[in-house]
Amino acid sequence: MSVRSRLPWPWRAIVVLGLLTIIGGMWWWGFDFGQIFGGFNRKEITAKLATLESDNEKMRTEATTLRARNSQLESELAMTTGAQSTLSKQALELMAENTQLKEELSFLQKLVSDSSKQVGLAIQRLTVERERDDAWHYSVLVVRGGTPRDEFEGALALQVSFQPPPAGGVPAKAAVLNLPDEQPELTPALKLKFKYYQRLEGTIRVSPGAQVRSVTARAFEAGQASPRASRTLVIP
Repeated sequence: MSVRSRLPWPWRAIVVLGLLTIIGGMWWWGFDFGQIFGGFNRKEITAKLATLESDNEKMRTEATTLRARNSQLESELAMTTGAQSTLSKQALELMAENTQLKEELSFLQKLVSDSSKQVGLAIQRLTVERERDDAWHYSVLVVRGGTPRDEFEGALALQVSFQPPPAGGVPAKAAVLNLPDEQPELTPALKLKFKYYQRLEGTIRVSPGAQVRSVTARAFEAGQASPRASRTLVIP
């Protein structure tokens, strides 16, 4: 007769669980080492993936920063280009104004030196230039010599001879404009009221494409029918 001792079920469960844990650990240990020996290290790959994700996030942040900086630089470049264009335009305007002031200064110096020699009214300068296809810009300088005591009052009249463009291949006849009669809006710009000199400027309207050939300027004193001074400009 033999006596056998049996473990209680709880102890049996503990022993079985321990054996399973040992077997699972050996299997996992063998799996990791198998990956290492086979050239594949899961932990190393996981670490590399984490590093790559971190680097990728840094590069995304840097790309966002660079895009913002690039946008800022483009805006600054546009502002700089606009400011440079404005300054260039202002410089050209100042140069033109400076040239005009020099001409006026030279004229005034000559006017002062000749004031005792030349007495009376004169049209010192008359210029006409194309402003656009249907308009020409005129500039007239009227002066008085001697030592006038009062102001001169009157008006300037312009007679403009121009050649209209051909119509249907047929040359058009030359036409004449009498201003300000035919363009009353020029009346205020052609008024004369000065003591020593006066500059008059304005725009002459013509038919589109017309070529101005000559302009005659006549200065009339208020209440007088005959001109006190006249000057003609011929444009080739």
